[in-house]
Amino acid sequence: MEKQINWLEEVSKRESQLLEDTKGLLSIPSILDESTAREGAPFGAEVANAIQYVTNLGARDGFQTKNVDGYAMHVEMGEGSELIGVLAHVDVVPVGEGWTSPPFEPEIRDGRLYARGAIDDKGPAMAAYYGMKLIHELGLPLSKRVRLILGGDEESLWRCMKHYFAKEEMPSMGFTPDADFPIINAEKGFYDIQANGTTAASVTEAVEGVWTLESFQSGQRVNMVPDLATAVLVGEEDVFELKEQFQDFLLQKGIQGYAEEANEHVTLVVRGVSHHGSEPEKGLNAALELARFLTTVKLDAVGGRYIKLIDSYLVDSFFGEKLGVAQEDEKTGALTVNAGVFNYTMGEGEGVRLNLRYPISIDDDQLLEQLREKLAVYDLEIIHYDRKRGHYLSPDHPLVSTLSRVYEEQTGDPAKLMAIGGATYARAAQNCVAFGPLFPGRQEVAHQKDEFIEWEDMIRATALYAQAIYELAK
Repeated sequence: MEKQINWLEEVSKRESQLLEDTKGLLSIPSILDESTAREGAPFGAEVANAIQYVTNLGARDGFQTKNVDGYAMHVEMGEGSELIGVLAHVDVVPVGEGWTSPPFEPEIRDGRLYARGAIDDKGPAMAAYYGMKLIHELGLPLSKRVRLILGGDEESLWRCMKHYFAKEEMPSMGFTPDADFPIINAEKGFYDIQANGTTAASVTEAVEGVWTLESFQSGQRVNMVPDLATAVLVGEEDVFELKEQFQDFLLQKGIQGYAEEANEHVTLVVRGVSHHGSEPEKGLNAALELARFLTTVKLDAVGGRYIKLIDSYLVDSFFGEKLGVAQEDEKTGALTVNAGVFNYTMGEGEGVRLNLRYPISIDDDQLLEQLREKLAVYDLEIIHYDRKRGHYLSPDHPLVSTLSRVYEEQTGDPAKLMAIGGATYARAAQNCVAFGPLFPGRQEVAHQKDEFIEWEDMIRATALYAQAIYELAK
C-alpha cells in the first residue's frame, strides 16, 4: 500500500531553508547584460551567477547537475528511460522605477516576499527545486528521471532553450511553473517586431509658432508596458503656456509627470504603470499617454508625424483595432498589442518595438504582412521580428489529468483549464503545460515594481509541485 504523504506538512518542515535559498537566488541581479557576455556566460555575468547558484545547490543536495555552456542548466534525479521535465528560468526583466525597497535585497513584509523575480520566475523555480528535494529526502521510489531545467534568456530571445535542446534530451512531458494555477494548456502565438525609419535623420529647421520634437524615448523591454516616457522639445515659444498645458493634462488624466526647462529645451516626463506585455490594457503605458498629450501641441512636421503614428495606431488600441488586425478565437481569446519601446532622435532616426500576442487559429504570415503595410504608411520598415507560434495541449492528455487530480486533491477546487497571452517554456518542449504559481484571485505583479510572491502561496505551490513531480515520475 502506497504511503500517504502530507505534502504541505513536509514542505513546512523545510520552510526556513527554502526561504534562505530563495533569497540567495533573488539577490542576484540576473538581468540580460550583453556587455559582460563571454564564453560560458552568453547572457552576462549575473545570469551566469544565477545559473551557477542553482548548480551549487543541486550539488549540495546530492542531485546530478549539468551547466550547459551557461545557456541553461539542469538538476536531475531518478532512474529510467523516460524523462519528466520541469522548465523554469533564472533571468529577470529590468527593475524599472519606484520600488519601495531595493529589488535585489529580498525581504518578507506583511507575509509577502518582495524582490525582482519573486513571482517571475525565481521564486517558482525554487518551489519546484524544493519539490524535487523533498522527494529526494523522503527516498520515494521513481521509475522515471526528473529534470528541473533552468534557462537564462526567457525574458529575451529564448536562446537558452534553443541551445539546451540542441544538446540535451527532450522530456516526454512536463510543466513550467511560470504562469497561473490551475493549468494553462493553451498559449497565444506572439511576434516581437522592430520597425525603424530614417525620416527623423533630417534635421528640422526651427519654424515660428512650432515646437521641434528633439527626442521621444520610452521603454526598456518590448514585453513590458513602459512606465516612463520622456520627450524633449526645443523652440522659442511660450514655455510657461506649454508647461501649464501639460500640468492640466496630467491632472485631468490623473497620472504622474512633470515638465522642466533648461537651455531653451523643455523636457516632458510621464510616469505610467508597468505590466506584463501580454496584458497591456492592465498597465498604464507612459509613452502612449505622452503621445496623447503631444497631439495637442504644434510640432514640426517630422516629429509630428512620429507622434501621429503612435496616436493613429496605438493610443487606446490594445487589441489591434487601429492597426486593423483585431481578431480572436475560442481557444485562446483576443489578439493584443503592447507598444513596448519607442526611440525618436532628431538627426538620427526613429523606431518602435511592438509585442503582439495572437490567437493560435489565425494566419500569422498574413498578420505580419498587414503590419508591414500599416507601418509603411509612416515610412517605417520592419527590420527584425521574432515569432513564437502558439501552443495547445489536449485536455485529454495524461499530463493534464494527473496535474488536475493533484491540484484538486490539495486545494479542493476544480482544476480549470485556461488560455493565456503569455509565452512560457511550455511551448519549448513537447507535451507541456504551465502549472502555477499564481493562485486564482491573487494580484498579478510580474514585471512590475515591488514584485512579490505571497509566502503562503510559495509553500502551497512547493507542495503541489512535489506531489505533481512524484505522481508523474513514480
